Amino acid sequence: MKIENTYNSVLTIAGSDSGGCAGIQADIKSISACGAYAASVITATTAQNTVGVFDINPIPIAHVEKQLDVVLSDIKFKAIKIGMLHSCEIINLVKSKLKSYDLDNIVIDPVMVATSGDKLIDETAIDCLKNLLPLAKIITPNIPEAEILLGKKISVHNLEESAKKIGETYKTSVLLKGGHIKSQSKEMVDILYKIKTGKLVTIKNPRIDSNHTHGTGCSLSSSIAAFLAIGKDIEHSSIRACSFVNRAIANGSKITLGMGKGPINHFNLI
Repeated sequence: MKIENTYNSVLTIAGSDSGGCAGIQADIKSISACGAYAASVITATTAQNTVGVFDINPIPIAHVEKQLDVVLSDIKFKAIKIGMLHSCEIINLVKSKLKSYDLDNIVIDPVMVATSGDKLIDETAIDCLKNLLPLAKIITPNIPEAEILLGKKISVHNLEESAKKIGETYKTSVLLKGGHIKSQSKEMVDILYKIKTGKLVTIKNPRIDSNHTHGTGCSLSSSIAAFLAIGKDIEHSSIRACSFVNRAIANGSKITLGMGKGPINHFNLI
């Protein structure tokens, strides 16, 4: 008997975090917790824990290509999440595969710096990453990443203007994450700019006082991809993903892992 039902599948293309807080590990947890099926292509392994990133080992480019071809030729993915791409070589390979397999619902987290402050991308790769962004349905920069993309400082006073400018520059929708902005407000504010309509959406959630936020960016972008795969639109997916990550931060705020910045707790939230 032929089975007609298929999984709502998401492919995450990113680096591995040996501590389990961020990267592929956070992606798989988030995608699964949000109700989609997660597959992965690993671009690099890191020697990483809650304290910092101690080593980065790029996966040979031929093996990354083999991973991509093997999964993309077999599985129909309803969304793609892209995280850590450390070099121009790997960025250009991924760009080529996105085009050749005609992939849709691409979510790019323009990963450049870890929560610990450690750099995760070559300086020379930043321009290559910028050239990849127009292929995305949505990108999810934090404030430091957005400042690199925009070339200017961002504050609470120009969040909307900045989100719109990034979207117009890179021809994609943008979820600008406001978590890095210092504020006395009890609310966390993220700004969604929708490229097709020009609409700006302010997304508010309670500000959680927690040191355990390692992997929030990975978790947010992959949960957006999961909701897109399920069939939600970009606004609904972004709002639900922000809420999911906010609750995961609260869920993990009173649990300790390691000696540094611990992870959020993805489970029992949906």
